[in-house]
Amino acid sequence: MKHVVVGGTGRIGSQVVQKLTEAGHEAVPAAPSTGVDLVTGEGLDEALEGAEVVTNLANSPAFDESSLDFFDAAMNNLLAAGERAGVKHQIVLSIVGVDQVPQLDYYRAKTLQEQLLRRGPTPFSIVRATQFFEFMDSVLSWTAEGDTVRLPSTPLQPMAAADVADAVVEVAIRTPLQRIRNIAGPEVFGLDDLGRITLAARHDDRMVVTDDTAGMFAAVNGDVLTAGPDAHLAGTHYRDWLRDHAGAAAG
Repeated sequence: MKHVVVGGTGRIGSQVVQKLTEAGHEAVPAAPSTGVDLVTGEGLDEALEGAEVVTNLANSPAFDESSLDFFDAAMNNLLAAGERAGVKHQIVLSIVGVDQVPQLDYYRAKTLQEQLLRRGPTPFSIVRATQFFEFMDSVLSWTAEGDTVRLPSTPLQPMAAADVADAVVEVAIRTPLQRIRNIAGPEVFGLDDLGRITLAARHDDRMVVTDDTAGMFAAVNGDVLTAGPDAHLAGTHYRDWLRDHAGAAAG
């Protein structure tokens, strides 16, 4: 089976390509570096020729209001090219609770992407994942000032990128879900506590101050970014992942 992995050179995409290949499938990455432009549609017809499954892991270059235009153009172009190529299954990686945070431009853009996929001509699957472990250092940097980092107590249920890739591959090799599958890590943390755990593991002496007005996640109400009882839970625990990635640099 030929799989085209859009965004197949990125953090998740490269792992998905590798795992599909190891499972005996033909997995082809599609990205700007391979001559594919999602916004203009350039290179899409060539990339999708003969493909049965398209897994869309591409991300917008910015997280502001421009992300709406990106996902609108990219999803419409991908659906049209997929229909021309006879693609049997289109998959999108999205975010748990994405439609519950309209205050964030990027989350509204991802919600639009999901809506376009649902209304499209091809059987589909939507995999919604929680935040990745790998993003915590970036989150800490957003509100760092001197010896302190301000973080809200927003509940999160983060997971490892490798577990996300495994879940995406599992969906890609099966029949279309025609619905959303939620995936998440095994534990829920307040973001402020997650910051403290991370800094301690990095031997970073900075102090986390709980500030429910700080950073992007301050816009999130309640526990909408945690998975419900129907979610598929990954096995990797954050503290174990931190121990295994002890050499990673903070900030």
